[in-house]
Amino acid sequence: MMPVQERLPALRADARIERDALLEQRGRMGEDPAESIETLPSVDVLVVRAVRDELLEEQGRMAEFALTRLASRGSGPDAAIHRRNADRVEFELMREVARLCPELTLAVWECTAALDLDRRPAEA
Repeated sequence: MMPVQERLPALRADARIERDALLEQRGRMGEDPAESIETLPSVDVLVVRAVRDELLEEQGRMAEFALTRLASRGSGPDAAIHRRNADRVEFELMREVARLCPELTLAVWECTAALDLDRRPAEA
């Protein structure tokens, strides 16, 4: 696979199309575009998510990660454990994205802001 840095213009172009489609969808649902645009992820955040997904695919961990994220949204007693485990994996992937493409570092940190990176063990 071509390095992320070399593919960045194409990844950003794809992300712009995705962002425009999301904005159009919200507009068709009756949302005010001026308000919707503030809540949409930036182009670089969409690129970071795409690269994260590529890394998961390369490692053969996409299904495992998706199932863990799904379990973390449940109401079961171990949802917090799944959430914390998925957040730790995602944080490591985000660090890798920043290493591969330093230009995306700000977007990486924006993505990691919502992660629960508390190092204490999750209580079930």
